Amino acid sequence: MFTEVAVAVRQHGGRQLVERVAQNRVNMQTDGDVSCLKSDLLKPPGTFCVLVGVTGSVAALKLPLLVSQLLQLPGVDVRVVTTEHAKHFYNPAEISVKIYSDKDEWELWTQRSDPVLHIELRRWADLFVIAPLDANTLGKIASGICDNLLTCVVRAWDTSRPLLFCPAMNTAMWLHPITAQQVSRLKEFGYVEIPCIAKKLVCGDEGKGAMAEVSTIVGVVEQYLQKPEESCEET
Repeated sequence: MFTEVAVAVRQHGGRQLVERVAQNRVNMQTDGDVSCLKSDLLKPPGTFCVLVGVTGSVAALKLPLLVSQLLQLPGVDVRVVTTEHAKHFYNPAEISVKIYSDKDEWELWTQRSDPVLHIELRRWADLFVIAPLDANTLGKIASGICDNLLTCVVRAWDTSRPLLFCPAMNTAMWLHPITAQQVSRLKEFGYVEIPCIAKKLVCGDEGKGAMAEVSTIVGVVEQYLQKPEESCEET
């Protein structure tokens, strides 16, 4: 009997030890992730921080070009927040800045003292531009739905800072009556539309619904660049 008890204690103690080691490893990994996040989202004085949101439209193919052109603006730093569907359209190896996704949001938080990623991104960014904004995410934002990292950033956004959105969808989707209502709703929130354009779409249809040209988007962002002291006074 004593032998059986001793074996049981050893087995139970062994499981506890394995669980403690595993938890310690998780904690160490999380600590490392938090440290990397804090380092990545530092705001050097005089830097204008642009957060680029990308959603599941084929126009997400232009993300590498958009990021590279934004980085050419003086004093601008860029980070990207992506939806899962958007990942289908671009190669992350072609993007020179950190890309944040839903996976990062959940892996970073394990206890009450850990940072909440969508809040950290909201604090970091001076301007949020969603390019492209697909029909699905347009509908979510207009309805206040926040079920992924990108829409959580939008829901928590400081409306005293600019949020630009660049619709992109098939012409038939653009012409649906609810689209105009949803775009109008976003404008009521104080968000700024960079209108879509008419052209031959990837699907072969011709008409309005294509995302604005990258040069147009960059030009609008450039209009919001401010001197550091002006930005500090407003915040």
